[in-house]
Amino acid sequence: MSDALVIAGRTFQSRLIVGTGKYRSFPEMARCHTASGADMVTVAVRRVNLTDRSKESLLDYIDREKFSILPNTAACYNVDDAVRTAMLAREVGLSNWIKLEVIGDEKTLFPDTAGLIEATRILAKEGFIVLPYTNDDLVVARRLIDAGAAAVMPLAAPIGSGLGIQNTTNLRILREMITEVPLIVDAGVGTASDAALAMELGYDGILMNTAIAAADDAVRMAEAMKFATIAGRLAYEAGRMPKKLYASASSPLAGVIGR
Repeated sequence: MSDALVIAGRTFQSRLIVGTGKYRSFPEMARCHTASGADMVTVAVRRVNLTDRSKESLLDYIDREKFSILPNTAACYNVDDAVRTAMLAREVGLSNWIKLEVIGDEKTLFPDTAGLIEATRILAKEGFIVLPYTNDDLVVARRLIDAGAAAVMPLAAPIGSGLGIQNTTNLRILREMITEVPLIVDAGVGTASDAALAMELGYDGILMNTAIAAADDAVRMAEAMKFATIAGRLAYEAGRMPKKLYASASSPLAGVIGR
């Protein structure tokens, strides 16, 4: 990457964050992590074996020398559960960073934004680096920042849907108006072109899981997502050409002999 992702003063060489769920096997997951080029992976605290070390755990397949672990509070439907889960993650030594989810609806998995803001405020005061998963609402994003969020992670489409970016206008507004903390697209990406578009919008990073894990060839898709993230970021930095209604010759005739 031509530049690095910085969150709460910490530098990451990759702008792609990947998950650990839904893979066919733990070895496949590990291969995908390597292929993605990511240096941070997110782990659902409530869905991983944290205590019985005699049993296999996905944590056994994450090289802590290469990957930073970002615990998440997936499957938490209220503030108390989310805060308790974050505390557990820190107590067992995963991290004091937390991808915060407070889910408000079981079918859509849309966030409970009021609960999310409250949980962010509590955890930030407890010394956590909080990265909340939220909707694409500018007002909510500002309130999360005021509550102490170190980054804001708006959805592009429902979690695990693979629909791609459905809310380009709202994401553009967020990008224009939020400059205090990094913005990371979270949820909805289905393929590499979706990742590239998210980065072309100027987002600082992108987080995905199902798009890689559910692909026919998960390792190849992980690699595709790596290059798409890089390409999208480079395109954003380069600045695209203006859109025009009519054609414009690639080789103008002005200055040609005889003209």
